[in-house]
This record gives sequence, C-alpha cells and structure tokens, in this order.
Amino acid sequence: MNRCALRLAAAVIGLSACSLTAAQVQRNFPATALRGELTVLQGAEVRLNGQPARLAPGARIRDMQNLLVLSGAIAGVTHPVHYTLEPNGLLLDVWLLRPDEKAREPWPRTVAESRTWVFDVAGQNWTRR
Repeated sequence: MNRCALRLAAAVIGLSACSLTAAQVQRNFPATALRGELTVLQGAEVRLNGQPARLAPGARIRDMQNLLVLSGAIAGVTHPVHYTLEPNGLLLDVWLLRPDEKAREPWPRTVAESRTWVFDVAGQNWTRR
C-alpha cells in the first residue's frame, strides 16, 4: 500500500511540474502579428480595437495556455491580443495575451508600424528604427 501511495504522489508531483513548465514556455509570434484589443460579439462578428471586424473561416483563437478556444467561449469580454490578418483583412490567428506577453513593449499595432520596425524573432521583441 505504501508503494502505491508513493507512486501516486510521485505521479502527481511530476504532472504538477509539467504544468508549471508548460506555463512558462515562451510563445513565438510571427513578425506579421499585430497587437490589439478583441471583443467577440457573436459568431464571426468581433470588435478589433473598437472597430467592427470578422473572423476568417478557419480562424484559430489560442488562449493564454496556447490551447484552441471557440469564439463563443470568450464572447463579451475584451482581451488584449496578438493577431494576424489574411489577405482580405479578416482575422486569421488570434492569441490571448498573458501579462508577461502584454508587458513586452513596443509591439506594432498597425501594418505600417510593423513595416518600419525591426523584429527579433528569437527574442520576440520589436525595435523602432
């Protein structure tokens, strides 16, 4: 019985360590990712930076743990996000930001800014020219 209890305790500790490690992993955002504020209204209808916008068919929304979430699960609340746009201007990829990711400044909010700034892929930071 004691061996079973020890094995169970070791498994629980191991799983806890894995979840803590996963929470600290740096997510790598593409150089095309912009920063904004997203509010899901209904279905594909959203507000991006206070303006009406739409999710692209097949859009992917990732939560703070990098898990995919449905738009309805985050509806009605404004979230700080990084996002990419598809060629027609629809939202394609959305990442809900953790506090440490949100604290990284500067981060471009427009395509024009991203074209004039320099992105360090490894460090995941932007530098204004």
